[in-house]
Amino acid sequence: MPEASQPTIFANDHGVIQRYRNYLPVTDNTPIVSLSEGSTPLIHAPRLSARVGKGCTVLVKYEGLNPTGSFKDRGMTMAMSKARENGSKAVICASTGNTSAAAAAYATRAGMDCVVLLPAGKISQGKLAQAFVYGAKVVAIDGNFDRALELVREIGEMDEFEIVNSINPYRIEGQKTASFEIIDDLGDAPHIHVLPVGNAGNITAYWKGYREYHAEGKSTRLPKMVGFQAAGSAPIFYNQVVTAPETVATAIRIGNPASWEAANEALNTSGGKIDIVTDAEILEAQGWLAANEGIFVEPASAASIAGLFKCCAKPCEGCPVNAIEPESTIVCTVTGHGLKDIDTALSARSFRTIDAKDDRSDILGKLGY
Repeated sequence: MPEASQPTIFANDHGVIQRYRNYLPVTDNTPIVSLSEGSTPLIHAPRLSARVGKGCTVLVKYEGLNPTGSFKDRGMTMAMSKARENGSKAVICASTGNTSAAAAAYATRAGMDCVVLLPAGKISQGKLAQAFVYGAKVVAIDGNFDRALELVREIGEMDEFEIVNSINPYRIEGQKTASFEIIDDLGDAPHIHVLPVGNAGNITAYWKGYREYHAEGKSTRLPKMVGFQAAGSAPIFYNQVVTAPETVATAIRIGNPASWEAANEALNTSGGKIDIVTDAEILEAQGWLAANEGIFVEPASAASIAGLFKCCAKPCEGCPVNAIEPESTIVCTVTGHGLKDIDTALSARSFRTIDAKDDRSDILGKLGY
């Protein structure tokens, strides 16, 4: 791939580095690799708010509207920009799908090669297609994500490669900008923030961002961080490595999170909690959110919604969501777009077309009008 010249930053470029560079480890010499990521909507969810009750306001941070369809773009703009600054020619990552899509897209933008290691047969076709069309060299291994990351760590010791998984600290720096946006939109931090947890980089990054903005006086409080893992892939909840993680929520099918320790610090320091939701609860929440709020997310994203439902229906000991004060503000992050994994959405439910003749009366009759 030919080497790209340093990207030009235009006045209307609203990528996260351009917006928040004073809070990020960049200099005038950092070549900014951006696809105008960030600025994702914080959507008021009236039916979700009503379900929680107590006069609370629930908002959904819809990260599926980033350029490659997930929150990973926030971290990748930072990781790829610093890789360019360091003179790297190629990047490498392990992935359950979204990281590979973001790495491939931003590597192409930067004029760099991208190598992706992923567990064979465990990636949704939508995400796999993204890695291919963006030009990555995709290696499918006979092992899970955790083994793929071990191999990436080994290969990343070579001078030829820069690792762009969340073990790269610049990924966390970019991802923390989502909490900046939430405070900018609300005028303060929420009381509670609910997230899906897989590799645990996102909950780590949000907490870092919340603390930094709070230290700058941009918010009056810090939220309680509440994370939900899939029951079949819940190492943090069970406090032990899961050697064979399984869940329909492929994006959080991780048995040994890279940011485990940092996530625990975020949970404990904020007064939050980690819990689990079943695959059935995740799929139910995915369908409910689409049908009631018009927000279509991939299964892993729905873990935060499923977790909120679980807490409202059956109080969990020590969970901040069970003890929310009236009129609290709750933010739920949904991390990826539903089109990332349409096979699961279609196979988990019974959908069928209404067959009709090409006739107005027949169509109306079949519709019951």
